[in-house]
Amino acid sequence: MNYCGSCGHQIQQNNAKFCPQCGIQLPQADAPGPPVVPPPQAPVTPETSGLAIGSLICGILFFIFPSAIAAIVMGHISRAEIRRSGGRKTGAGMAMAGLVLGYIGVSFIPILIIAAIAIPNLLRSKMAENEAFAVGSLRALNTSAVDYSTAYGIYPPSLAPLGPSSSPSPMSADLIDSVLAAGTKSGYVFDYEPFNAEWGGVKTFGYSITASPNTPGTTGQRYFFTDQTGVIRVEADRVATANSPPVN
Repeated sequence: MNYCGSCGHQIQQNNAKFCPQCGIQLPQADAPGPPVVPPPQAPVTPETSGLAIGSLICGILFFIFPSAIAAIVMGHISRAEIRRSGGRKTGAGMAMAGLVLGYIGVSFIPILIIAAIAIPNLLRSKMAENEAFAVGSLRALNTSAVDYSTAYGIYPPSLAPLGPSSSPSPMSADLIDSVLAAGTKSGYVFDYEPFNAEWGGVKTFGYSITASPNTPGTTGQRYFFTDQTGVIRVEADRVATANSPPVN
């Protein structure tokens, strides 16, 4: 209900242009114009999360323990940041890849610790086993050389004549296996040297054998020596000789 601003008369007609009482022109409401359209806004380009990139890079280097931990931490933080950004940040896939690689790296830690402890112990055990085989092989060679001398009146000129044969002879006496006759066995190399010496006008035949690790520090540590006396001698870090201390 409207009223005339001049005379106060009640206007019954909502769209009346003039007051029926005093005839004054009534104010008109502004006609509705076209809707106001806000200016277009530039689209927002999502930003790749730096933490997601860092997580992926550290995950690729998961074999380095600190990198694996960093990949996990940055991966979780970046994924939470991306969820809160409302689409302003991307990189969830990179963060997930970094997390997976990081957890793989962490899972390797117990294996690496066990390997770091076990491998040196296994290596030392294997070297001790090879050294024991070397001493046993030298004893077998001494026995075989004596048997060869008894059968043929002379010590063998090399290890090869002590090798296996279906018909024993000075060229193949069938006293040791073919591996030892070749001069290499259980990580050791056996070097046989025959020699002659004059003692009181009597020619005496003899020999010497050195046993050296094929790869020092890996297949064995100690060096061994023996000769026709049957005594086995040892050195810790150099080639053993006739002057080396005997094996205990």
